[in-house]
Amino acid sequence: MAITDITEFAHLTDADIEELGREFDAIRRDIEDTRGLRDARYIRNTIRLQRVLEIGGRAALFGSRRRPLWLLGTGLLSLSKIIENMELGHNVMHGQWDWMNDPEIHSTSWEWDQTGPSQHWKRAHNYAHHTYTNIVGMDDDVGFGILRMTRDEKWRPINLLQPVANLILAATFEWGIALHDLGAEKKACGVPPGQRNSQPTKDFARKIARQLGKDLVLFPAMTGRAWRSTITANLTANLVRNLWAYVVIFCGHFPDGAEKFTVAQYENETQGQWYLRQLLGSANIDAGPVMAFMTGNLSYQIEHHLFPDLPSNRYPEIAERVRTLCAKYDLPYTSGPLGKQYLLALRTIHKLALPDAWLRATSDDAPETSSERKFRRPDLPRVRSVGERREGLATALQTLRAAKRAARRK
Repeated sequence: MAITDITEFAHLTDADIEELGREFDAIRRDIEDTRGLRDARYIRNTIRLQRVLEIGGRAALFGSRRRPLWLLGTGLLSLSKIIENMELGHNVMHGQWDWMNDPEIHSTSWEWDQTGPSQHWKRAHNYAHHTYTNIVGMDDDVGFGILRMTRDEKWRPINLLQPVANLILAATFEWGIALHDLGAEKKACGVPPGQRNSQPTKDFARKIARQLGKDLVLFPAMTGRAWRSTITANLTANLVRNLWAYVVIFCGHFPDGAEKFTVAQYENETQGQWYLRQLLGSANIDAGPVMAFMTGNLSYQIEHHLFPDLPSNRYPEIAERVRTLCAKYDLPYTSGPLGKQYLLALRTIHKLALPDAWLRATSDDAPETSSERKFRRPDLPRVRSVGERREGLATALQTLRAAKRAARRK
């Protein structure tokens, strides 16, 4: 089952974890104290770039009956939508730029170019997901209510369809997120299950009308005789944005090493343990500056979960300090190439489509689901501190892997 005691799992003492929490607090203070002109310039330049790409794409689509211009317009529009969704919409609505007091770039006023209303997303994502990160039964983003991503969730026959459901979710990711957030909004507002004429439903319907009207009526009509090819370009750009956002999100939440937790762990959680849960429950993508920008800097998913409301352009420098702390406390820092991280998540999707009886590893010691119990093996030597060097979870995991290899050789 998922982790019930994060202190035991991390192989740290309570004092270690509280000290770790204080060091993360210090990182937050340092970034908050140094926010300023370069950060404001970054977000305003990003907005300008996104708008230039969109205008260029829309202009090219006036000639979209010619294939080269269709490809150019669709490509520019796809880039524009990715940047608007990942680096702007997601991060602005997290409140990363609220400190600027700019009404245009503020979490309370930004409405993104996506099917679901931003207000629904902020409640479901900013609050529920980032408070209860990877807590089974509390964080609905664990599989988005569609996929079984941990053995803590009981297998059902419908899970056999996961590989197909995953493809549908990827292609329609904005709709999957919007429906997921609508359900969370209805639940938060106390809307009865069968009620259709609720305020959340009305808000959702208005946003759908706005998005479909823009993509299927307004912009195609503006291009005159090219309206058909403009519709296909708009739909293609949305598909590209959906697939990219889906891959980035799954790489940050579901590869091996992104741990799951129980409600029992959360109930008496300290601030230090909260930081530790964010660290152990997330995974990064190895990325250079361009790739990081195109992911909305969510290639730094660990740093984002530790500090979701700090400016995303500061995540690279935060990551250096987080890596240093991981080395100091002997904690794993889960990161890998995009292809590898996604294939690990995809393997989990296909593997957990099957009944547990068909799987080899136990629910306490599987790549996608593990707990502190996996370290309670009689053949496993106890990890201990030697001199000034801590031996924590990273060393414990290495020791466990070595013990497994030795057992297989016997």
